[in-house]
Amino acid sequence: MDIGNIKLPEQPLFLAPMEDVTDPSFRFLCKEFGADMVYTEFVASEALIRNIEKTFKKLQISQIERPAGIQLYGHNIDAMVESAKIATEHKPDVIDINFGCPVRKIATRGAGAGMMRDIPKMVEMTRQIVEATHIPVTVKTRLGWDSESKFIVDIAERLQDTGIRALTIHGRTRAQMYRGEADWTLIGDVKNNPRMKIPIIGNGDVDSGTKAKQMFDRYGVDGIMIGRATYGRPWIFREIKHYLQMGAEGGVPELEEKIEIARLHLEKSIEWKGAPRGIYEMRRHFVTYFKGLFNFKDIRTKLVTTLDIQEINDLLDEIKQRYCV
Repeated sequence: MDIGNIKLPEQPLFLAPMEDVTDPSFRFLCKEFGADMVYTEFVASEALIRNIEKTFKKLQISQIERPAGIQLYGHNIDAMVESAKIATEHKPDVIDINFGCPVRKIATRGAGAGMMRDIPKMVEMTRQIVEATHIPVTVKTRLGWDSESKFIVDIAERLQDTGIRALTIHGRTRAQMYRGEADWTLIGDVKNNPRMKIPIIGNGDVDSGTKAKQMFDRYGVDGIMIGRATYGRPWIFREIKHYLQMGAEGGVPELEEKIEIARLHLEKSIEWKGAPRGIYEMRRHFVTYFKGLFNFKDIRTKLVTTLDIQEINDLLDEIKQRYCV
């Protein structure tokens, strides 16, 4: 599979862009476990053109992460075009346009999935961004705004005509948010539309090798993007690739390996964000890394309250001593 001049393997797996999740430390881990392409957190176009330092920092991509994309969102065409030019200077492998985020404060302002209520504007914004950069432009979107407006087959054709190099489709409407099951039927209809020539990447509810194979086989998508299933589970890419290659479950780390993954994640988080912020942002990951351990409340409480790096490492040692036989 190719996106512009980017060569990807057959049946590639993508890490979905997620705010407050896909920072450099998490992207690093996902690449280590086999993600074929990763994306930054959401980059707000208005904040970027106003030179907001926190937003600018999101543009930084290390060589080890590549291929990697910068994802932009916004409701103003001029701001989005200008932000695409700024992003181009940071040399991402792709610039992705976010037409899929369903969060109220974004969508109700006409950005993210909110753009699905104004398809002509969505298409025009995409066209102008494609013309403003030499970097391959891709789009991530949903089936439609609600159940009455699932026009993704037509929208996909119109977006392709602007010159985008790939399209990712989440199998829900904006109205659904993340409720119910993702419907891949229309994703398959887009992929199997003879007019479509660009890669189609499916997204939604893939959390195992079995499901990934099912989606590849049933709907013929070129790639699969994984989002929420990566929470506390960056090794999911290894799991899925093991299943696709071997036809059997595998690749799930034992607890001892999870402990070392958590330790590395902490190190990278602090390296990127410093302390205490890097520690604060690890707390959600600590909870998910060790979810399900029996009689774990005392250690979990300490992990999500302490700001002492040595104490955290001592607690990780205690987990190993208590639970690893």
